[in-house]
Amino acid sequence: MKETFIIGTYTKKTSKGIYTVELDTNSKTLSEPKFIIEASNPTYLAISKSHHLFSVIKEDDEGGVGSFDLNDNSFAAADKVLADGAPPAYVGIDEARQLVFSGNYHLATVDVMKTNNDGSLTLTDSVTHQGVTGPAPEQNTPHVHYCDLTPDQRLVVCDLGMDLVVVYDVSDDGKLTAVSQYHSEPGFGSRHIVFHHNGKFAYLMGELSSQVEVLSYNSTSAEFTHVQTIKTIPSDWTAHNGAAAIHISSDGRFLYNSNRGQNTIAVFEIGSDFKLTHLQSISTEGDFPRDFELDQTEDFLIVANQNTDNLTLYSRDKDTGLLTLNQKDVHCPEGVCVKVVH
Repeated sequence: MKETFIIGTYTKKTSKGIYTVELDTNSKTLSEPKFIIEASNPTYLAISKSHHLFSVIKEDDEGGVGSFDLNDNSFAAADKVLADGAPPAYVGIDEARQLVFSGNYHLATVDVMKTNNDGSLTLTDSVTHQGVTGPAPEQNTPHVHYCDLTPDQRLVVCDLGMDLVVVYDVSDDGKLTAVSQYHSEPGFGSRHIVFHHNGKFAYLMGELSSQVEVLSYNSTSAEFTHVQTIKTIPSDWTAHNGAAAIHISSDGRFLYNSNRGQNTIAVFEIGSDFKLTHLQSISTEGDFPRDFELDQTEDFLIVANQNTDNLTLYSRDKDTGLLTLNQKDVHCPEGVCVKVVH
């Protein structure tokens, strides 16, 4: 079987934009990536069920979200919504309400856009975070790093600058109303969050602290309660590390995160009490692993190493959750985001 992945990149050195790569599940190998869409710093991507690709983009002194048609491999630009300033850090999709969300790290904004069948976009709401920030140098201002749906179809937003998670109600016409806030310890650096498939627990990644917080989630009040905090790197690690992406297997048994600095994928088992136990830290065979993705079968995991311009492929044991290296020499310039095409 062959599966297709889309790779988003920085374009500071040699990358031209967005690439595609194929995974051969029989030979356990990745193809050489192919360049498909020219774009400036398309660092995060989302793919809709209608096979439209929504990407962070930058044009001159403006940033925003662009949409591209993946049907028939046309890769044609459908629309874009731009504004003055830096581009966003994250893009998420609401299929039921036909919305796209973007979170802007530099502007501390959450934008909501309505999507049409042709992939065109209309801005419907924008919220700017303001308030007390954390003690780390990276927390000089609020920094929205993530915005996507909860299992109960609310919008959850991670603010790295404020050590904060905010949950919003979302109206059918794309308007946001804040419902709850959860504060981590100062300096935690809330970056990304994933939910267990039961909808009752979530796992919050702290970039600056290299920690994961296990949280219980009350869908009635949209409030989080702290359950556990666990490190993503060894306690004696003294060099710089920034925890990055976090993903959970669909069976709810294993959690994975990438560590930029230690340059590892950490593997955790999710217990019957939903707490985490560390099982493995495996080298990404490169420098600065940002995002990674499980394939459709969840037998494989692909990680992008930004600074060393390579993709790394692992096999995954579904029973134990452990990873085994398959391939590490796949050249992909400035890889950041990895998305499987369903």
